[in-house]
Amino acid sequence: MGGNLPCHVRPAGTSLGNGTVLRCGFVRGRLAMPRYPYDEDIFKDSTMTFGEHLEELRRCLFRALVGLIVGFLVGLAIGQHVVEFIQIPLRNALEGYYQKKALEDAQRRWEELQNQHLPMPTDLEMVKKLVIEEHLLPEEVYVQPEELLRGLQPHYPHLREMLERSSRSQGRLEAGSGEAAAVSVGQSAQPPARPAGRGLWEEAAGAEAAAGNPSAGTSDNQSSDRQKLVRMFLWRRVAEDPRVQIKSFNVQEGFLIYVKASLLTGAILASPWIFYQLWIFVAAGLYPHEKRYVYVFLPISLTLFLAGVALAFFFVFPPVLDFLFSFNGWLGIDPDPRISEWLTFVLFLPLGFGIAFQLPLAMLFLERIGIFTVQSYLASWRVSVLVIFIISMVFTPADPYSMFLMAIPLLFLYALGVLMCKYMPRRWSPFE
Repeated sequence: MGGNLPCHVRPAGTSLGNGTVLRCGFVRGRLAMPRYPYDEDIFKDSTMTFGEHLEELRRCLFRALVGLIVGFLVGLAIGQHVVEFIQIPLRNALEGYYQKKALEDAQRRWEELQNQHLPMPTDLEMVKKLVIEEHLLPEEVYVQPEELLRGLQPHYPHLREMLERSSRSQGRLEAGSGEAAAVSVGQSAQPPARPAGRGLWEEAAGAEAAAGNPSAGTSDNQSSDRQKLVRMFLWRRVAEDPRVQIKSFNVQEGFLIYVKASLLTGAILASPWIFYQLWIFVAAGLYPHEKRYVYVFLPISLTLFLAGVALAFFFVFPPVLDFLFSFNGWLGIDPDPRISEWLTFVLFLPLGFGIAFQLPLAMLFLERIGIFTVQSYLASWRVSVLVIFIISMVFTPADPYSMFLMAIPLLFLYALGVLMCKYMPRRWSPFE
């Protein structure tokens, strides 16, 4: 039947040779059915009722929940290390902020001493080296000479005798303000060598009096009290400075941060199992070629997401925090961040980068379903740049620095999306 009919009007059931039988309609027309050997009823092997589908969903969700609980228990074991890890960008930014501030304060203080013709406690270049290379922060303090002497006496028993001998050579021991530089951390302090006939603090006091310092050599009570103090510059490791320690401001905040970090860690560790359980339920309703799309593009999506998260955590956080903290230095307000606020920030920004990095796949999807073409992507690149900057504003905090740091990679990803649309092979359409 129909063997002599034109191929474009052959009815369904006509044999075309090689065992191929038309299922319906036309061969060259647009109404031809797919030439894949699909059965008319793709769910013919499924005998599950609606209630049974709900029961299967319940079982999948229960198994996913069990996986999440197991991951949470593992997260509890490593939660402390996770909290320490997520603090690294903030602590590094705080250390850099206070190192920069210490250099600025030292520069300003050295200029003041130079203008007053007072002796410098140490070379300014040495201070910069200690701050930048040794990660030490200077701290200017005032101490009572007698208190300092009593503290040094057990370690240097001959120190008082040396001072008294020097004082007798001068006729009296003057208590004056002076300059001293503490040795750097890790070096053993030695009694300072002084010229014969000079006391430990007399030299600095005499220098200030000779320079016309009103606090040196005066007779009023305030100046007398001032002369009893010795100015010293002590050094502290920047990592041990209390100002770079992340703080909590209520009793339960530390516990809640630990639980949140453990839950987040558990969700990340259990995510493959959770997605697998959801995939078991969803895959039953997909065509084979739709499953193939998932197998191809899901790894690409995960790679782009992880690339966005890594870029945000390791390369975006440092300049963004430095930019934000620069306003603290400009306004003279020291930062004092809370761990709960930082945890929200450290989750929001990488998540925004991970989602935004799905741009090439979104472009490929829109091109495959016929909404856009490669030519339209290229022709409307100016509008696309505007849209990219709008997306960057949505997924980043309210600062221009992070917006640019997201927009620039997205511009390259836009070009990658165009290349994917142009060079990734289209799947052969079964309706042609």
